[in-house]
Amino acid sequence: MARRPGPRAAALRLAVGTLTVLPTGAVEVDRATARGAMLLGPVAVVPLALVAALVGGAGAALALPGSAVGLLVVAALALGTRALHLDGLADTVDGLGAGWDRERALEVMRRGDVGPMGVVALVLVLGLQAVAAGSVVTGWTTALGLAVLVCCSRAALAVVCRTGVPAARASGLGAAVAGTVPVAAAAVVWLGVGALLALTWALLGGSVVGGLVSALLALTAAGLLVGWCRRRLGGVTGDVMGAAVEVTLTVLLLGAAATGGWAS
Repeated sequence: MARRPGPRAAALRLAVGTLTVLPTGAVEVDRATARGAMLLGPVAVVPLALVAALVGGAGAALALPGSAVGLLVVAALALGTRALHLDGLADTVDGLGAGWDRERALEVMRRGDVGPMGVVALVLVLGLQAVAAGSVVTGWTTALGLAVLVCCSRAALAVVCRTGVPAARASGLGAAVAGTVPVAAAAVVWLGVGALLALTWALLGGSVVGGLVSALLALTAAGLLVGWCRRRLGGVTGDVMGAAVEVTLTVLLLGAAATGGWAS
């Protein structure tokens, strides 16, 4: 008889299977498993983050233009996530921008086809990510810094799924994970993110304050997006989770690329 995985192993498998292309098999999802998966998001994407770092570092070592390095990094991340987060971003923007009521907005998101607002959002976010990544990844050391940013961006899931934030629908991924993360646990995750980013900035020749400010701005961006979705959609969905990840990663990359960011 197959041995049933423990709660932590099940949560990690759910997180890896949800956030990456790596196969993990079926996982029985209950509220505890969902909570663990959302908290383990930054850990679950370590393999993906290292692949992105390898691609970026190799591009820099080959003296490719920064724009090419950035585009390769973005492509690696998209492939490693089946582009699901990007799909969520496009659907969320289309839903939020729809000039109809909550039900019609959710229907726009459910259809899955990308409208003009979603296309613009994808172009802007992917462009900013590529330009920022290309400017900060100048060698193998900064490529590892990029990996840290990719992992930290998944801490946005703790914000989306914190208690008090309802699901916008009664079914789907959002319904399974919404409201599962205690506010205290989300706060601990983001304190860890702030400390890790401060250390990363310091090791890469930047300012500790710059790392902390980047963490604060990323947290604020994720929080604002969740608040907007609560007002407009009545809660969050799986698409909102993907959108929050992409927005958070974009802010972190811009923070690393900004004046006072990484100097090495």
